[in-house]
Amino acid sequence: MYPILVTCPRELPAICAREITELGLPVVAEMPAGVETRGTLEDCLRLNLWLRTAHRVLLRLGSFTATTSDAMYEAVTSVEWEDWIPANGYLSVISSVDTKCIDNVMYANMRCKDAVVDRIRSKKGIRPDSGPGNTGSVVFLYWHDETLMVYVDTSGAPLSDRGYRVHPAKAPMRETLAAAVIMSTRWSPDYPFINPMCGSGTLGIEAALIGHRIAPGSMRTNFGFHHLLPFKPRMWHDLRDAALAQADLSRKLEIHCSDIDQRVIRQARDNAKRAGVSASFRVADIVDVRPPNVPLPSDHESGTPIVIVNPEFGIRLGDENKLRDVYRMIGDVFKQQFQGYTGYVFTGNFRLAKEVGLRSSRRMTFWSADLECRLLEFELYSGTKKQYARPDGEQEG
Repeated sequence: MYPILVTCPRELPAICAREITELGLPVVAEMPAGVETRGTLEDCLRLNLWLRTAHRVLLRLGSFTATTSDAMYEAVTSVEWEDWIPANGYLSVISSVDTKCIDNVMYANMRCKDAVVDRIRSKKGIRPDSGPGNTGSVVFLYWHDETLMVYVDTSGAPLSDRGYRVHPAKAPMRETLAAAVIMSTRWSPDYPFINPMCGSGTLGIEAALIGHRIAPGSMRTNFGFHHLLPFKPRMWHDLRDAALAQADLSRKLEIHCSDIDQRVIRQARDNAKRAGVSASFRVADIVDVRPPNVPLPSDHESGTPIVIVNPEFGIRLGDENKLRDVYRMIGDVFKQQFQGYTGYVFTGNFRLAKEVGLRSSRRMTFWSADLECRLLEFELYSGTKKQYARPDGEQEG
């Protein structure tokens, strides 16, 4: 059993912790951008396979105190790297360094790499090659103040790199963020998921992965754990085969995505095909989007159908003045065409959010890279609000 650090974007640890608990692992601590648990290397494989909102799964091999680069070197050298990293393999070092003990992060990475390869050479007579790529064994160095921890990164490339998005389009939403946004809505796979202005289709594809119970890591062919000595291929094959057997590809999902750009829709279809999911993608302006003709729930207890948009923010993309009309149009479409649904707008521009013109029932904070964003929820009632009262008499919202 090892301490395992699962990293994730800010504001997502609670969602990530819920995923970890559902996999049967304990939550030892929640941090601003991660969750600590405990487990085996096989547990790391399961986390890499199933977690939708995580970035990396790091298995800790040592915890120390270090006040100088020499002390850091000696601490890292004490770890039995020869039992983890092939002497004839390839090694890279990534880090989170925030300490007065050293003023150059690249130098810290280099000294850490030297400590690892020097230890392996002293034990095996040869040393692994090293470089910036994360396609082989990856060591993660955490050095904040005087606290030093070293991990093997069992993910390698971030888990947001599912492997299906060959066409990212403009400023795409990261897959892990898209999954977290969907998991924060009231959507149930039993009801429609409508995504106008869909871009590269990430929201619709992640919804389909959730609805079909497809493990997001099942599409990846290379992880950091593939390049660790304790790794046994049969272990991964068995876990992946079991995950594929759990997928419910026969389930009928009402996932409808649209965009005004024909080229973007063509790319989104390619992405969905690579992901192995079924979702409808068509060319349409948002004002022409209509909900499918399927029964709506009589109450919201079991989830709701949703309509969700991720418009340009006018910060990195788009002109804010021109986007005011777009946000007003979103509010009009929600109000006029999607009564009985729950509407969502994901945006990083809080001024434009006001142009939607609807009263939000919830506002959830997310981060897209270094940009603070909101997921705004709108209850689009048909008739009176009373029909959505909970059994205990408390009103929704």
